[in-house]
Amino acid sequence: MIYLDHNATTPVKPPVIDEMTRVMEIGGNPSSVHGKGRAAKTILENARQTIATQINCRPQKIIFTGGGTETNNIALKAAGFDHLILSITEHDSINGIEKNFTGTIDWLPVDQNGLIAPDILETAVKQAPEKTLVSIMLANNETGVIQDIAALSSIAHKSGTMFHTDAIQAFGKIPVDFRALGVDMLSLSAHKMGGPQGVGALIALEKIDMPSITTGGGQEAGRRAGTENLAGIAGFAKAAELVPENLSHMPRIKELRDQMEQRIKDHAPNVIFYGAGANRLPNTSTILMPGVSSETQVMAFDLAGICVSAGSACSSGKVKPSHVVTAMGADTEQALSTLRVSLGWNSRAQDVEAFIAAWIKFSDRKKQ
Repeated sequence: MIYLDHNATTPVKPPVIDEMTRVMEIGGNPSSVHGKGRAAKTILENARQTIATQINCRPQKIIFTGGGTETNNIALKAAGFDHLILSITEHDSINGIEKNFTGTIDWLPVDQNGLIAPDILETAVKQAPEKTLVSIMLANNETGVIQDIAALSSIAHKSGTMFHTDAIQAFGKIPVDFRALGVDMLSLSAHKMGGPQGVGALIALEKIDMPSITTGGGQEAGRRAGTENLAGIAGFAKAAELVPENLSHMPRIKELRDQMEQRIKDHAPNVIFYGAGANRLPNTSTILMPGVSSETQVMAFDLAGICVSAGSACSSGKVKPSHVVTAMGADTEQALSTLRVSLGWNSRAQDVEAFIAAWIKFSDRKKQ
């Protein structure tokens, strides 16, 4: 199978598997005070330091979690905010909070390129109550569109409003610098950048009052109860250690993505690549094939031995239009006919060639 669905989950890198195996063989609970426990604690804190180094923050700011969805939930729920300002194109783990959030929410629109206008955010924060949190993702998981988080967080802070960014898709594909972004909280997930599934991290300023949303022990400085997934965290740290290598591959990945889009555009001039007018992650392309449902496309490519997806993997099993491309101006039929292709560290030129050939074949068949 040709795997072009790295935004859903990236294949675990071999050095990560080796490190996780090593840690599982060592064993031990980081909360135990005996020798095994102290050894486990050392592994835990070394992992925290490794990740802190890669994103330019103090290790004390890092809270290990069970994944990106939990991380985003902690960020939005734990600190007792009464009002949220959210982008309409956020991941479901963010925008789904409206189902059980007792406060009020403002939804920020995006333009046709998927970007938030600074003046719209400025108006929203000026009118916001005191206990408000802004949450805008750094790079969109469906289109790869990158927001200017440093500028947006600066606007929020001028009005005394706290700022969270979901950097889960960005980490490992573009440089992520916690201090340079100027945010108060930032979410990460290991399995989007060559680490294991089921482990994530919230980077949060120590001044934020954030009691654990689960009942248990005092792990993670009392901010997230429950025994840490030590092997997963060690694998996360190893994947983070390999981020510079990941970033070195991105110019090649971008070239492959751009060649793919140009070849498809040459064959089908009316094709739409959502977010192509903005700064995007170098690996991501969201493609409209008019008149062919996303579900049909995914199945057709699967039969051709190619793994791609229809939008977010967290909701791709549901037959519904992409809320991201709809927010960018697509109608319902268009939003139900988009495909996401996302390349990664093990993507090859021949993989992209196979996808191009299959896309052209399916598109021509649709015209007959």
